[in-house]
Amino acid sequence: MMSPSMNIYPLSSYSFFNDGPEIVKDSSVSNRLARMKAKYSEEGMMRTTVEGILLIGAFRHPHVILMQMGNTHCKLPGGRLRPGENDIEGLKRKLSNRLGPRSPEQPDWQIGDCVAKWWRPDFGPDMYPYCPPNVTEPKECRKLFLVHLSEKDQFVVPKNWKFLAVPFFVLHSKQQCYETVLHALPRQLSRFQFNVVSPSAQDSGEECSEQNLSTS
Repeated sequence: MMSPSMNIYPLSSYSFFNDGPEIVKDSSVSNRLARMKAKYSEEGMMRTTVEGILLIGAFRHPHVILMQMGNTHCKLPGGRLRPGENDIEGLKRKLSNRLGPRSPEQPDWQIGDCVAKWWRPDFGPDMYPYCPPNVTEPKECRKLFLVHLSEKDQFVVPKNWKFLAVPFFVLHSKQQCYETVLHALPRQLSRFQFNVVSPSAQDSGEECSEQNLSTS
């Protein structure tokens, strides 16, 4: 059976522009968990989160676009669904809020496969790629979707976030630097064949490493 194939485009195909700061509800993982616990006590509903995997090619290698607040944790762009909201429409809304231009016309996000679901059984930091059989009321389900980017595009970056392009092999090898969900991404995506289309002139023999996409 042939591996599913996906074209990805070089970093030089995309432009990143700063916008005003985004209101950040959670400055740390512990704050986010505390807020999630308070919300669950109030509503009694499991939190459903959708996140987009945006890939670019640099140095002939796939890179994942991550968001970072200051020097704290990294995350994929996305967020919590509204009650009753569809996964795909909710992810499009979140991507437009995070990365889209501040105009009535929003990007036509092309959402692909759901490549992973992660479950949080309690209000602790640990997540699992399955729901433990003894857990009848998980507190969060995170769904990760591939996003097919256009050959050229522009993204708006809130100025209080860093946007990073992180190579697959860095996510895989530096487990101490990234949470479990991000560290597992290269393995979960290994069934795909990624074709870097029209590599840029800078794709030479230079060292491939994490790159800051935010503008000054």
